Amino acid sequence: MAFDKFSDKCAVAGVYGNHEAANLVYLCLYALQHRGQQGTGMAVYDGEKINSYKSFGLVADVYNKKRLKKLPGKLAIGHNRYPTDGNYSPGNIQPIVAELPIGQIAVAYNGNFMNTYKIREELMKDGAIFSTETDLEPFLHLISRRLKSTDINTAIVESVKELSGAFAIVAVVEDSLIGIRDPNGVKPLALGKMKDAYVLVSETVALDLIGAKFVREIEPGEMIIIDATGIRSVYPFDLTGFKPAPCVFEHVYFARPDSFLYGQNVYDVRKSFGKTLAKEAPIDADVVIPVPDSGITATIGYAEESGIPFEMGLIRNHYVGRTFIEPSQSIRDFGVKVKLNPVKSIIKGKRVIVVDDSIVRGTTSKKIVHMLRDAGAKEVHVRVSSPPTKNPCYYGIDTPSRNELISNTHTIEETRKFIGADSLAFLSLEGMISVLVSEDYCTACFTGKYPIDPTLLKRDDI
Repeated sequence: MAFDKFSDKCAVAGVYGNHEAANLVYLCLYALQHRGQQGTGMAVYDGEKINSYKSFGLVADVYNKKRLKKLPGKLAIGHNRYPTDGNYSPGNIQPIVAELPIGQIAVAYNGNFMNTYKIREELMKDGAIFSTETDLEPFLHLISRRLKSTDINTAIVESVKELSGAFAIVAVVEDSLIGIRDPNGVKPLALGKMKDAYVLVSETVALDLIGAKFVREIEPGEMIIIDATGIRSVYPFDLTGFKPAPCVFEHVYFARPDSFLYGQNVYDVRKSFGKTLAKEAPIDADVVIPVPDSGITATIGYAEESGIPFEMGLIRNHYVGRTFIEPSQSIRDFGVKVKLNPVKSIIKGKRVIVVDDSIVRGTTSKKIVHMLRDAGAKEVHVRVSSPPTKNPCYYGIDTPSRNELISNTHTIEETRKFIGADSLAFLSLEGMISVLVSEDYCTACFTGKYPIDPTLLKRDDI
């Protein structure tokens, strides 16, 4: 049973300049496991060729000492995958390794190239053959064709210009590590440094684990090239008219709270979301509890601001896998109960505020409210540390269709009745923005204002 949440996501990591590059990428991917749990892969350049390994499963299960030993070299990239297209083909696990006229290349990315269906169709008409459904393959074809008349870095620059969408790319090209961030900077990508090695990662928590120092975020529209000469940047895109639009949902839910993202610590941001929510939507209650784990930090902020005691009234089972055997006899709300269980001594006879980061379909919230009432709660008040989610994301996030989003089809009062709460309130968009260092964020899931035209996608639900 998956919780009723948006799911980003993928993670990318790259290391240049350390002979234990594979081990370091492994640790980075381990730290970024929350960004993708379906499959993982790694490609390592040993000075002559690229060796790769990828498989379905979690990072700790896929790699071991024996496998990592077969991936020697000082240059490596890796990827954790969460499929947003429902395709579970092993060939779509990244990185993708390809043979080009100049040699091998390995590429991985997080996000969505929104116009690649059109590029793919044009390439197929021109005789191109594809073996996977990943968006990376058309990109590699574009690079290969340009190599007839230019060098590899220029070919990448000219090819990435043809891509529209939200993406963070890492690549092994010859003896260099390349990172590229989309012109709007929707997807995160950070640069770190450890001794003589450089590291590219989706989130800074990966740098913390390997002892690397955070240097800076890759700028929107920047392509960074790391090789024996050092670091240099090029800017493939004409940024005229482009406005930075990093994904605000990274601060709401996707990123780990110990990450530093878009100039702010995620923990501090979420705690401030909770404090602002308490100011905007106060209610008399005896206890405030989080929906673990994603609601914990905002709940701390809500409790501090309101003066209502914080308690862990719901305990999460962290050892539940993605699938499990359900009992043949129907058990009410079994899917939620297998992951969450109330502490009855905290709940019984109390007026309870329960804080969550978001409500998507509303089905999980409904079951949690029922669970708290069954545990003896006198009142249940739901508070959400983000605005109502009314619109799907087309930028590499696995989201329900527009009609499945309860805040799109129901008013707040109708949603309250559906989930069975005594009251329901969301953080306002203005309150959210007041916490952030800039107003320049992608808030399309709340506002419907998309920084990148979603009609570039070949989708029926736009």
